[in-house]
Amino acid sequence: MKVEIEALIASFMGTIILGFIIIPLLKKFKIGQVVRDDGPQSHLKKSGTPTMGGIIMLLVIVGISTVISTKYPNIWPVTIVTLGYGLIGFIDDFIKLVLKNPKGLKPSLKMLGLIFVAVAFIIYLISINFGTETYIPILKEYIVIPEWIYIVCSVFIILACTNSLNLTDGLDGLASSVTTVIMIFFTCISLINGNKELAAFSATVTGCTLGFLLFNGYPAKVFMGDTGSLALGGAFCSVAIMLKMPLILVVVAGICVIEALSVILQVVYFKLTKGKRLFKMAPIHHHLELSGMKEQNIVILFTVITMVLSYVSYLMVV
Repeated sequence: MKVEIEALIASFMGTIILGFIIIPLLKKFKIGQVVRDDGPQSHLKKSGTPTMGGIIMLLVIVGISTVISTKYPNIWPVTIVTLGYGLIGFIDDFIKLVLKNPKGLKPSLKMLGLIFVAVAFIIYLISINFGTETYIPILKEYIVIPEWIYIVCSVFIILACTNSLNLTDGLDGLASSVTTVIMIFFTCISLINGNKELAAFSATVTGCTLGFLLFNGYPAKVFMGDTGSLALGGAFCSVAIMLKMPLILVVVAGICVIEALSVILQVVYFKLTKGKRLFKMAPIHHHLELSGMKEQNIVILFTVITMVLSYVSYLMVV
């Protein structure tokens, strides 16, 4: 427990210190948010807010994990997934914000990179005889899944959850708050399961998101960009898989699932009705905002819902 607490405190303080260093640099080089004209009008004032702040958390996570790895070497797989996804997000952000190409990284190349990291991670686990046992929350028991099905399903879960968190990152402090609760859940479950490596890593990510919230909470002084959202998504997905509990993500990360579903439903409904919209705007947090709900209240609501879902998830795995 001592290592986990130290990791949380160190990452929290490290994120704050780096925040005071990196955010002014992002301002100096004018690496700021470009706000869509067709989005909520209240977001126009956010134009120019420093973006790509996810690099702060990524540097701290990798740094703290490197130190922890001297005692817990098995922390590297989840760290590398987090780093790999963060780097893909960084490249996308860099092309958009520094090179001023609004299209960013070509979608096919971006998806190829995400798939490559996910596949490499799962193949590595299989190569070290990690096993394909998967916890089924409803049955409260582990089931051995055929290897090829395990690979396909695990990669799909990583891609789906990571991109869902990316969609969730649309309001000040929303992705940071939701991820904080999710990582606290995984810290507790890792400790209960006696997995100190994953507990230390989850505590590290928790400290980072808490520290980042001081800058990212409403009104945000910095946004995490794809650098942060992809890295954080990769972090909690890889932890869930190494705990052999990827299916619990459907519950504990329920807000991310709802956000993604709202986008899918919006697109399908738009095509079926030839131009009509199911929501005022998707993802659903924008619909609530355009319906008159204050941005900070939506963040509080979604965070509380994630807390409830985390408790439900806890009951499903203990």
